[in-house]
Amino acid sequence: MISDVNYPDGGDALWVVADRIRFLGGLPGSAVELIEVEVPAGSGTPPHIHASSEMFYIVEGELTVRQFPGAAEPPSVVAAGPGTSVRIAPHMPHNYANESGAPVKMVVLIEPQMIAFFRDVGTAEREDRPDFARLGAAMDRHGIEVLTMAA
Repeated sequence: MISDVNYPDGGDALWVVADRIRFLGGLPGSAVELIEVEVPAGSGTPPHIHASSEMFYIVEGELTVRQFPGAAEPPSVVAAGPGTSVRIAPHMPHNYANESGAPVKMVVLIEPQMIAFFRDVGTAEREDRPDFARLGAAMDRHGIEVLTMAA
């Protein structure tokens, strides 16, 4: 017996700023969950850090993923295309950006802390003008820190 199925037009979906996140569910007996993220051209995240590990798998398009290992090392930059997976370790400063000019679709394996953040800040409709104070307060609640990067 199949206990849970998400068809392409099903599942809870929310907008987190410009990105559409569809919640696909967790793996029974584990602490990880799978989401689908649609990242429009020009969208992305600021450099940030959190305790949760993540794994991105690019389905469509090309996403730029940066990891910032430390002041003495240059950032690691990956142009991740279809079929590419990128693992982000806990507490690793990172960000992603869709610099390709075309939409990106990825599936992301994440821990419950990040699911809670996305559900906390997600909206039913895409926001043209994000409420950065609300986002910042939610980041504080969920242990996510935006980093200021030296130019």
